[in-house]
Formats: sequence, C-alpha cells, structure tokens
Amino acid sequence: MHFQIHKGSKSFGDKDLMQQIQFEIKHDEKIAIVGRNGCGKTTLLKIIAGVETLDSGDIQQASNTTIGYLSQTTFQDVEHTVREELESVFTKIHQCAKELEAISQQLEKHCDDDLLERYAQLQHTYEEMGGYTYEADMLTIFTKFQFGKEDLDRKIATFSGGQKTRIAFVKLLLSKPDILLLDEPTNHLDIETISWLEGYIKRYPKAVILVSHDRMFIDAVVHSVYELSYGKLMKYTGNYSAYVEKKKQDQKLQQSAFARQQKEIERMEALIEKFRYKKSKASFAQSKIKYLERMDKIEAPKSNDKTFHARFVPRIQGGERVLEIDHLQIGYDTPLCEVNLQVMRSQRIAIIGPNGKGKSTLMKTLMKQVPALGGSFLYGHQIEPGYFDQEFAQFESRNTVLEEVWNAYPDLTRTQIRTSLGCFLFQGDDVLKTINCLSGGEKVCLALVKLMLQQPNFLLMDEPTNHLDLLGKEALEQALSTYEGTMLFVSHDRYFISKLATAIFVVDGGKATYYPLTYDEYKMKEKEEVIKTTQDKVKKPLEKRINYKKEVGKLEKKIEEREKEVEAWKELRFDPAYYEDYKKMQELDAMIDYAQEEIQKLMELWEEYSSYLVDF
Repeated sequence: MHFQIHKGSKSFGDKDLMQQIQFEIKHDEKIAIVGRNGCGKTTLLKIIAGVETLDSGDIQQASNTTIGYLSQTTFQDVEHTVREELESVFTKIHQCAKELEAISQQLEKHCDDDLLERYAQLQHTYEEMGGYTYEADMLTIFTKFQFGKEDLDRKIATFSGGQKTRIAFVKLLLSKPDILLLDEPTNHLDIETISWLEGYIKRYPKAVILVSHDRMFIDAVVHSVYELSYGKLMKYTGNYSAYVEKKKQDQKLQQSAFARQQKEIERMEALIEKFRYKKSKASFAQSKIKYLERMDKIEAPKSNDKTFHARFVPRIQGGERVLEIDHLQIGYDTPLCEVNLQVMRSQRIAIIGPNGKGKSTLMKTLMKQVPALGGSFLYGHQIEPGYFDQEFAQFESRNTVLEEVWNAYPDLTRTQIRTSLGCFLFQGDDVLKTINCLSGGEKVCLALVKLMLQQPNFLLMDEPTNHLDLLGKEALEQALSTYEGTMLFVSHDRYFISKLATAIFVVDGGKATYYPLTYDEYKMKEKEEVIKTTQDKVKKPLEKRINYKKEVGKLEKKIEEREKEVEAWKELRFDPAYYEDYKKMQELDAMIDYAQEEIQKLMELWEEYSSYLVDF
C-alpha cells in the first residue's frame, strides 16, 4: 500500500467537497478520478501531493514513497537551458557515475577485492537507475512533446507559457515518482502525442492517478475509477466504460430498493395510523413505530448528471456545394501547407494532425481572420458559416451573461434570450454573472449559446470540447449529432471525432490529405499501412526454384535465423527507446507478428520437403 486516506473530509466555505472518504493507492495501480467540474477532483490530487490538507481524517503513506505532481514541478532558474533543467532529475545517476569513475581510477593503480565488490554493486545500481539509457529516455520524451532536439540547448526563458508547462511535464515524467499525479494530461496535446502518452502511462511501472475528460484515454489506461459526487467517493473496478455501465446498474438497483422501502414505509404508517388509538392494538402500533425508527433508510439515488440540452438548427438549407478550396496556401510569413478540399452539404469533416501544422490557421483563413498566402476558397450558394474559436471562447469581459448575448442579438426578447441561456444551464441569477467570473466550461457554453442563436448552416469549430467536462462533451455530441447542416471541425478528442466525423482531413508535414472514412476506418487504414510498410522492410521471398535435397538444410538455417531475430526483437520491447515510443512499438509488434507468420510458413514448407525426401 503506497498511500491511503481514511475518513477524509474537506470543505471550502459552506461547500463540503469530501465527507468521510476512503481512498487508497496500491503499487502500480492506474486510477482515474471523475466527477463534475468543481466537485473537488483537483483538490483531492493536491491533498495526495501534500499541497492541501484535510480538515479531518487520516493519511497514511509508505516510507520513501515519492509523489510527483505537475504544479510542483518548478524550474530552478529560467536562465538554465532545457538540458540543464532536465539533467537535474538525474542527480543520483550523475553521482553514481562520478563514484564509478573514481573507483575505476583507483583500480588502475592497484587491485583491491573490496573496491571490486563496491564497483560491481555501483554498476548494478547505475544500471537499475537507468544510467545507460537516461539520455535516450530524455530525448524520446522531450521530442514526443513537440520539441526538436535543438530545443534542449535553449534557455527556459525563451519558451512560451504553454511550452514551459510541457517542459515541466517532461521533467515530471523523467523523475519517475512512485505515485504520478496528472491533472488533465492530454490538454493541448495532439492526437499523436496523446497516443504516445497513452502507451507510456499503460507501461509506467508505478502508480498513476489522473483527472481527465478524455474518455478514450481513460478507457485505455486505468484499472479503476473513483467518482467524486456530492462529497462522496465511490470506487468502480475497471476502465471508464465499465464504470459508466456499473453506475447505471447501481442506480437502477438503488432506485428499485428505494421504491420498495418507501412502499413498505407507507404500509407501516397506514397500519400505525389505523391502530394507534385503539387500546387493544396500541402495543402493536408502538412496535411498528419503533421498527420504523430503527429502519436503515435507503436514500433516493442522487443524479449529478444535469447538463445542457441544445439543438442547432440551420436558418436555411443552403446549396449542395458548401465550400471549394483550391490550392489555398495557409500560414503567416511562410506557407504551412497547401489545401485542396471540396465540402458537400451534410458532411462532417474532422481536421486532425500534429500541433503547429496549420489546423487552426486553416479555420482562421476560412473565416478571413488570417489572409491567405496563395490560392483561393469560395463558399457555396446561401452558405451561412458559424465559427467557434477556441481562443475567443475564453475571452474576458465585464458584461453579464445576459448582456453579452443580448448585445449580440438585440432583436430577441428577454424571454427568448433567457430560454436559450437556460438550455445551457444559465438559469436564475446565473444570467447576471459577469463573464470574468465564469469558468472555462461556462465560457464555452456561452459561446455555444451565441452560435446556436446564429443558426448557421455550416459550422466551423476549433476545439469545441476544450474545458467541457465529460457530461458536457456527451451533451455537445448529442446536440451536434442531430444537426442537419455541414460541419468542419478541429479536435484532438478521439472519442468526439469517432462519434461525429463522416470524413477525416489530415494536416501534417506540409500536406493536407482527405480521407472519405470514419475515424475508426481511418485508424484501421493507418494500421494496415504500418503493417504493409513493415512487411516490405522484413520480407525475404523464398527462392522460386526448389531443389528438395538442398532446400531442407536451407530452410532449417533460415528458420533458426528468423527465430533468433524474433527473440532479439522481443527483447527490444523492454528498451525504453521502443516502449516509450508509440509508433516504434507499433512497428516492432508488426515486425514480430509478420516474422512469426513467416516462420510458420517456413515450418510448413520444411515439413512438406522433409516428408517428400523420406518418401523418395
């Protein structure tokens, strides 16, 4: 047991975030903490990290257990280079290397058994700490977070705030604490990096506790889910999908048990009322009263799944051809890529690709916020675009929620505005909140209110799920799934893409490629291409002309060689350069699978040829 909270409670003001909760972390567990925005998930992470304290309850932590939390990962000096900052994680490795070097120099002068034994022990320690692989680990993880090798020698001060956060994340992963705490680790990462991080966390040899709104990520990595709701913490075994299903079952069972008990209470109360004033039955009535007082009351199941219910309806249908993009060069000083695309009515096209390659720039160019560097684009007949900008959705203003929407749509009545706001849970006095007081998720909802009232027939959306909690994402998916217009959207949320996209547009490496496939079909095609490329690399065709007497020996030698290759490849699975690189591991697995299939075929040939020689 690494860590345990026993009967822990925590409040802020008059709000009870946690009441008598039980929580524990064992060895290499992968745990997700889920719940509505503001329920206390991040506070629980801070309590585990020691940043916050409980109001009451006990915390037990195994001795020498190290805990890593991103907000605690600081930079000693922003004038340090990235390399210097990351190397600080490996202080013990450097100390061990220095001691090894010192003993080595002593051994050159005179051989001593005690020194030799100490040297052997240090070598073993050095290897266990990753002394021979830490530089490769550092470079692999650093480049996976969208940095170049040359960035290692840049000063921390020269990076943007977001880049500094990613560098801090790299430093945290390299420190390899016994308990790794991650709060929204996939935020602002592209799909390729998320996939790599997913594989890294799955293989991480120690405990990981994460808060995330990325359903596919949680599904892939966790063994158990803790739900924080109404101050109570409930544990569910399994991944996110298992949690959702088990929760539904539990709520049904609780509702059924509650209904049965209420029916029994009503029957008892009727009997008490009937007999309590009759002398001959007074004792009977009193016994039933005591029975009710002693009864363990079952609570009605509380539902914390209230979310917005919106409907996006185009004002007019618009033409069949929605958008024609012809050799459009996008970028700022120099072109990031050239785009050719034809968008037809009712299509839902997801734009994916690594960060910084032009996805958001394309959207801004289509909305004429960024001038094109070349080429052209043309909207179709009666096409009315509506734009969701991930950056503008987080704007600051002293306007109230009501004023903000009314200023945008002055012709609507107060009732119409309030009804629209109510669809997104801005009810009662919530409409009088100022924009500056809203959470990130509430600002997204406000932007969606304005977009819904615009009634466009072509939605261009840049990361619309950012800042939404799990239920908010599901609500947006539901709202957009019934939308009869056309959609072009940028997203890194794989679950969201798989639910909505009818086609995929990949922007990467200066190219923009259209695939008339759903996301699942696209991923399958991508996997098949990796396997085919791997097969082409390792394929060694058999000779067409066969001499049975000579070929048996050749086959035996080839089978032995291929088996040795497979064993060597299997060993590479334990090499950090592979298990910490999603694509390289994928290619390695494909190579092993293909080679094993080839060995099987070679064995079949060997059996056939051997049988023939015996008969001959």
